[in-house]
Amino acid sequence: MRALLVLIGSVLARLGLITKERAEKTVELAWPRILTGIARMSKNAADVAMVGIALDAAAINGVGFATPYWGIAFSLGGGLAAGTIALVSQRYGAERFDQLGQAIRSSAALLIAITIPVAVTFALVPEALVSVLTDSPAEIDYGARYLRILALGVPFASLNLIGSRALIGADDAWIPMLLRGSGAIANVLLNAVFIFGLGMGVEGAAWGSVLANVFVAASLAIGLARGGLPGVGAFPVQVNPVGRYVHLDTFRDLISIGLPVIGRNSVWTVARFPTLAFVSMFGTQVTAAYIITRRIWGVMNTPGWGFGLAASSLVGQELGQGNESTAESFGFEITRFSVATYAVAGGAIALFAEPIVMLFMGSGSDPSIAIAVPMVYVAALAIVPQGVTSTIAGALDATGDTRWPFYSRALGMFGFSIPLVYLGATTPLGIWGIYLSFFGETTVSGVINYYRFKTGKWKAISRGYRPETAGTVDD
Repeated sequence: MRALLVLIGSVLARLGLITKERAEKTVELAWPRILTGIARMSKNAADVAMVGIALDAAAINGVGFATPYWGIAFSLGGGLAAGTIALVSQRYGAERFDQLGQAIRSSAALLIAITIPVAVTFALVPEALVSVLTDSPAEIDYGARYLRILALGVPFASLNLIGSRALIGADDAWIPMLLRGSGAIANVLLNAVFIFGLGMGVEGAAWGSVLANVFVAASLAIGLARGGLPGVGAFPVQVNPVGRYVHLDTFRDLISIGLPVIGRNSVWTVARFPTLAFVSMFGTQVTAAYIITRRIWGVMNTPGWGFGLAASSLVGQELGQGNESTAESFGFEITRFSVATYAVAGGAIALFAEPIVMLFMGSGSDPSIAIAVPMVYVAALAIVPQGVTSTIAGALDATGDTRWPFYSRALGMFGFSIPLVYLGATTPLGIWGIYLSFFGETTVSGVINYYRFKTGKWKAISRGYRPETAGTVDD
């Protein structure tokens, strides 16, 4: 992965689209995160593939209908983690290390308070939640059994995002990759044991996810408290675990930065409910093909994990030093790098679309395969504008200007993507509605995010979150 990014960066540098030094800095932060994303998204794809092989299309759909609820954990965690990386990167860049521990502790405390009620709800009424999306008894049963167990992992999955973003904000993407990537591998292995070895079906897939997230959360917590882990190495940040957790000024900063990001992340989570409900109107086979395509989409979308966080870290560090013009250059150049990488990823997936799709089905003659393959081709093209969306959003997160990425995603999903799926289900537009919805999801938000960053208004906004505006606190 690193070699591939170095190659792409070198080509762009020769074309004058990014400076060599910025390309190198971006690669060092982005490649571990992209590799982590591939591992985690491949794990998600493996959940569906193993369930599909062991059971049937109804099981695939049941897991797919439960997944939006699990996504709520990542919407909440990712939103607050945007506040974490903004505060940590700016303080790290300004060498205000005394303020790092407070930002991380307060992020964790706030997140636990928010996610525990969510987890309890998932555990108590999973049947009612899944039945919002389907009236098939088999799909409701599969989805409810999966979600009831998955609820136990909600707080841990969210805390993982806080810990990893804190380290990336302090210029270390290697340790998060190592720990979260190892968790993803452990998840796949546990799934294989539980689903095939013990015959636990969808419950096995859920237990694999829960245990893997507990492992990663414990590793990050211990490493941050000790300042390192045996076999992993020293952490760039050490946090006193008995320090102050409730700090109102930090809470306010985290909420003001994170709330729009939670909204932005929640747009896709919320949008999946009507989207899946409308897709289910096409029938079981199209629904299964769509769920498979979305899992493959997740793998193609992993460059955004790396480039978005690299933009957050590097832009934030430059702002912490007061270098606004350099921060702006980083934002635009990393975006070009991201788009080129997305094009390579989409092309690779399109080239092997049919064999990849066949991995998800127990039978090579399943009719879902013939539907999914062309859907993957379209998704591979539609994913390219996501390079702009994710990277610019990451840059804006570092500045504290997080509202516009939220607005852009909401407009793309609710103004274009969802209506197109509905039109496809109810008019002669047919499956082309699903195809066009992929472009509505990525292109609209990409254009709006780019416009907002180009205006430069984020520069003034960022000044309210820089280290000199925060008081010194005990680490």
